Amino acid sequence: MIDTRRLAAWLDDRGLPGPGEPLACEFVSGGTQNEIYEIRRGDLHAALRIPPPGAPAARDPGILREWRIIEALAGTDVPHTPAIAACEDASPLGRPFYLMGFVDGWSPMNSDGWPAPFDADLEARRGLAFQLVEGIARLSKVDWRARGLHDLGRPDGFHERQVDRWTAFLDRIKGRELPGFDVAAAWLREHRPIDYLPGLMHGDYQFANVMYEHGAPARLAAIVDWEMGTVGDPKLDLAWVVQNWPVDPSTASDDSSYVDMRGMPSRAEVVEHYAKVAGRQIDDMDYYIVLARWKLGVVLEQGFQRAGDDPKLQSFGPVVLDLMRRAAELAERSDYRG
Repeated sequence: MIDTRRLAAWLDDRGLPGPGEPLACEFVSGGTQNEIYEIRRGDLHAALRIPPPGAPAARDPGILREWRIIEALAGTDVPHTPAIAACEDASPLGRPFYLMGFVDGWSPMNSDGWPAPFDADLEARRGLAFQLVEGIARLSKVDWRARGLHDLGRPDGFHERQVDRWTAFLDRIKGRELPGFDVAAAWLREHRPIDYLPGLMHGDYQFANVMYEHGAPARLAAIVDWEMGTVGDPKLDLAWVVQNWPVDPSTASDDSSYVDMRGMPSRAEVVEHYAKVAGRQIDDMDYYIVLARWKLGVVLEQGFQRAGDDPKLQSFGPVVLDLMRRAAELAERSDYRG
């Protein structure tokens, strides 16, 4: 739990609103991942993001990385939480943390199905999808050099590193054969993007990591959870979104996604909307979708290999096999030549 006395003193030191007034601190979410608390004091209404006490020390630089990104997004048209203040020193609360503006909105992950009117109005629901990809389209256009993010990632050689990096990662954790892995890996080596243009990317972009404003029409309130943010290839964010998107959502089964996809626009419509807003060509999307499925499979395999008795991590096992199968199948049937 947050030490509110020490937090209040830190707020005072930085001249933030409400000195001497009661400080309310309420847990919002978290666990093994970074924790979020709602903070109120006087006119201050903020969200505090901090690693949990038992998290490894390697989590601390990630918090400060997130802070750099949301601070750099100030003044852009990318929906984001306003940056308020950051603490690089662990002495006040035991870990580095930062404060961001509290967003009055809703998350698809904290809703029991789509909230009204998106539960019944399928036309309004389509807007959720278009807003989702518009967020990363706008992100891809941010001048990351001018925003001081020139050292956030290693954009040079981004695609040349992907197969070697994730193959080596799998070799370190490997506990079983993954059919399709080698097929997709070989194809990725031979089919690189047509015109790689580095840009700011989220790294884990999906419905789970955005918030929407209340009511219709759909409006993206903020992109959240920036721990994987980097400078790389923004079209991989798009592929992350659509790698499991039904070609025709009208025929999607209830269990095809963790959200109800019925009524959503087609995969082609979503990709075209991204291209229109971002100003990027999409002729090489097969490459990105193969890479997204293949990479996600490796990431989830790590969780499966250390699952133990954890049913959630155990459930990753068949998901990984399906991702690798679909990555290989797309690679084998694609007419993209690079």
